[in-house]
Amino acid sequence: MTTSTATARAAAPASPRRAGRSTTTGHHAYLFVAPFLVCFVLLFLLPLAYAAYLSLFKDQLVGGTVFVGLDNYTRALQDSLLLHGVLRVGLFFLIQVPVMMLIALVAALAIDSGLLRASRVFRLGLFVPYAVPSVVAALMWGYLYGPDFGPLAQLGDRLGFTAPNLLGDTWMLASLGNIVTWEFAGYNMIILYAALRSVPAERYEAAAVDGAGAWRIAWHLKLPALRPALLLCLIFSVIGSFQLFAEPNLVQRLAPTVVNSSYTPNVYAYSLAFTSQQVNYAAAVSFLLGFVILVVSYVMLFLTSRGSRR
Repeated sequence: MTTSTATARAAAPASPRRAGRSTTTGHHAYLFVAPFLVCFVLLFLLPLAYAAYLSLFKDQLVGGTVFVGLDNYTRALQDSLLLHGVLRVGLFFLIQVPVMMLIALVAALAIDSGLLRASRVFRLGLFVPYAVPSVVAALMWGYLYGPDFGPLAQLGDRLGFTAPNLLGDTWMLASLGNIVTWEFAGYNMIILYAALRSVPAERYEAAAVDGAGAWRIAWHLKLPALRPALLLCLIFSVIGSFQLFAEPNLVQRLAPTVVNSSYTPNVYAYSLAFTSQQVNYAAAVSFLLGFVILVVSYVMLFLTSRGSRR
């Protein structure tokens, strides 16, 4: 009798009160998410859709705004200024990102090893430049690079040698890469260090018991554990490199003959929209730049995932 009663209770459907509570909880979850969804739609999706709409039109002196379809995209694909800018930031990515990632990786491994003295001061000192706005960083480094008033030029004059023109055509890309590396090496270091701290200490202890030294532990344990974090930093670097804007836009005031209005795709799109008043064409250029970032990011994900499977 007791068994049949328990079975009947277990088979009985949930009470209306419990069902009502679960439904109310689901409604509350939507209320919590609603502010983000509203902001996401108003501040991201709608401007993106409006920019896509603008890219399909063209302003003419005779006839006003007319629908041209994909003509702006066809023009952008044939624009030598845009193509040179994309190639320039591609070269910037290939040179600057490995240097920055190597600095961040070595710093993260050094801090995690426990052998570094004053590791907190070192970690804070490397991360502080990330807190400096890009505008301030570009102005500060622009002053240091100055061929007439910069400290390097003044030091060269006193010692009797000519300092290299870091704002010249030969050194400009490296100078911009130095600014970006100074800004974001600490940011990537924090991501990698956090990934290292998530590795269980038992793995290191077992490797030490087996006779593995610090180098073998770093190579066989720490670096494989850092693959997801390294991939994340790499994707961020792809996006940041192809969206390079603040640094060349400010350095342009110091070297207008070197950094022109099409030095990077973002600077080019900005000058098209706000200087040349070609808003429709600038929207098409921006969408093509976003497509390039998407393709490069996908290629990076594909190559890294294929390498990890092997």
